[in-house]
Amino acid sequence: MQDDRLHWWQTRWFVIAAVLAAAIPLLWPDIPPIVDLPGHMGRYRVQLDRGAHPWLADWYSFKWALIGNLGVDLLIEPLAPLVGLETAVKLIVIAIPVLTVAGLLWIAREVHGRIPATALFALPLAYGYPVQFGFVNFALSMGLALCLFALWLRMARLGRIWLRVAVFVPLSCLLWVVHTFGWGVLGVLAFSSELIRQHDRRKDAGSGHWFESLIRAGLGCAPLALPMLLMIAWRSGADVTGQTADFFYWRTKIAWIVMALRDRWLWFDIGSMAVIYLVLFKALRDPRIGYSRHLGLSALFMLAVYIVLPRIVFGSAYADMRMAPYMIAVAVIAIRPKPGTTFRHAAVLAALGLAFFVVRLAGTTISYLEFDRDYDQELAALPHVPVGARLISFVGHNCHNAWRMSRLEHLPAIALVRRLAYTDDQWSMAGAQLLTSRYTAAGPYAHDPTQIVTSVKCPAEWWRPANYALARFPREAFDYVWLIRPPVYNPRFTVGLVPIWRSPTSNSVLFRIDHDVVVPEASDEELGVPRWLIERIKRRRERLEALRERREREEERLERLRVEQAR
Repeated sequence: MQDDRLHWWQTRWFVIAAVLAAAIPLLWPDIPPIVDLPGHMGRYRVQLDRGAHPWLADWYSFKWALIGNLGVDLLIEPLAPLVGLETAVKLIVIAIPVLTVAGLLWIAREVHGRIPATALFALPLAYGYPVQFGFVNFALSMGLALCLFALWLRMARLGRIWLRVAVFVPLSCLLWVVHTFGWGVLGVLAFSSELIRQHDRRKDAGSGHWFESLIRAGLGCAPLALPMLLMIAWRSGADVTGQTADFFYWRTKIAWIVMALRDRWLWFDIGSMAVIYLVLFKALRDPRIGYSRHLGLSALFMLAVYIVLPRIVFGSAYADMRMAPYMIAVAVIAIRPKPGTTFRHAAVLAALGLAFFVVRLAGTTISYLEFDRDYDQELAALPHVPVGARLISFVGHNCHNAWRMSRLEHLPAIALVRRLAYTDDQWSMAGAQLLTSRYTAAGPYAHDPTQIVTSVKCPAEWWRPANYALARFPREAFDYVWLIRPPVYNPRFTVGLVPIWRSPTSNSVLFRIDHDVVVPEASDEELGVPRWLIERIKRRRERLEALRERREREEERLERLRVEQAR
C-alpha cells in the first residue's frame, strides 16, 4: 500500500525553500562570475546607450532583429532603466537556477504524483557547466522550458487539451525568442510525454499501436511548431553567418557528461558526478525502484539529440555540451519507487539528497566568492580609464584546458559597461547576435578572441602569444592597454606604454599609449611565433598573391574583350 502522507521533501514549503536556496551562490557577487557574462553585459550597454554616446555607434553596429537568442537582451530593456544595468543582469541570472530547480521539482510532482526522494540529487545540476560558461540566454530558456514542460504535463493531467493548444502557441514562440535551444528541448520533452500518453489511451481502448501513437503525438505537439517559421526566416537572412560542424566527437561528448558539474575543484566536481551516476545505476539494479516511462523516454530522446548534435551549430560552439546537465537531470527525476512497493528508506535517501544539494550549493558559493574577489582586484583599474577611451585588453590564458577557468576572459567588457570604453572582446557574428564590431582601425584586433593571450602559440587556437600581441597591435587605434594577469612577456615590447596603474596582488597593469614613441621592430621568431606557423602564413600569402595576380590578369583580359566588342 502506498503511504498517502506527504513527507517533508514533498511539501510545498520544502519546494519553496529549495527554489529560494538555489539563488544563494549569486547573492554576494556584484557581477555573477560566469565566463561569458561580462562580454554580454558590454553588448547590453551598447544596446541601451548607443544613441546617447555617438562614439559607441562609431565602434559597434547594433541592429535589432528577430533571432532565437534574445532572452536577456529583451529583459534588460525594461529592467535596466529601473535598477541599473548591473543589478538588472544580476537579477536575471539569479532567476536561471531558481527556474531550473522549480521546473525539475514541478515536473517530478506532475509525473509521479509526488516528489520522489531521489529527485533532490538532480538539483545541483541547476549550476551545470553551461551556466558556469555564461550561456545566459540558453540557460534562461532551459529553466523556462522545464517550467513550461511541467505546465504542459499538468494541463494534460487535468484534461485541458484545447486550452493547452491556445496557451502554448504563443508560449512556444516566446521561448524560441529567448533561445532556440530551449524551444527545441521543450519539443523533445513534450513529444516523448505525449507519445506515452497517447499510447496508454490507445491501449486502454484496445488499440495500443505505437505507429498510431506516434502520429497522434506529433499532432498533439503541433502547438509548438509555429517557431519553425521563425527559424526559417532567421536562418535565411542575408546577414546570417556561421557554420555547423564537428559531428560525433566521441571523446568530447563523453567528457561533457563527466564535466556536467565543472566549476573550480576537479575532485569535488568529479566526485559529485560520481554520486549522481551512482543514483542512476542504483535505480537500474534495485528491484524496489525504477524509471518513469514518461521521463525515461524523455531522457532517452535527449540522449539521442545529444549524440547527433555537433559541437558547433550556426557558428555557436559547445552546442552538444549544453544539453548534458539537463539530460542527466531529467534522467534523475525519472527515478521513482515501483508501483505497489514501499521504500522504507526513502527518508534517509531524501536526507542524503538534501545534503548533496546543500554541499554543492556551499561549494558553488565559496567558489563564486573567490571569483568575485578576483573581479574586484582587477576592476580596480577602471577608475583610471577615461570615459570613451579606446582600450585594448590582453587577458592571460594557457594552452592546456585547466579545470578551473579564470572567469577573466571577458572581464575587459566591464570597461565598456562602466566607462563606455572600446573593448576588443566583443563577439562579432552576424546573424547570431545583434552586435558586430565596426571599428576598422583596430584591424585584426577588433573583437573576440583577440583579448586572449598566451606565453606561446597554442596549437589549434586563434590566441596570440603575449609578445606578438604587444608588438603588433595597431597602437594608433588605441589610447590604453590593459593587461589582466598576462603570461611572462618581454618588457622590450612595452616601449611607449606608460604604466598608470598596477595591481598590488597580481601582475596586471594598465598602460597609457605614448603615440610619439617609435615601436621597435621585431621578427616573428622573436615574438614567439613557431616556424611551422610562419611557413604556413608565408604559403598562404603567396597563394593570395597568386590569386590576386590571376584576378588582375582576368580583369585585363575582360577589359580587352570589352574594348574589342565596342569597336
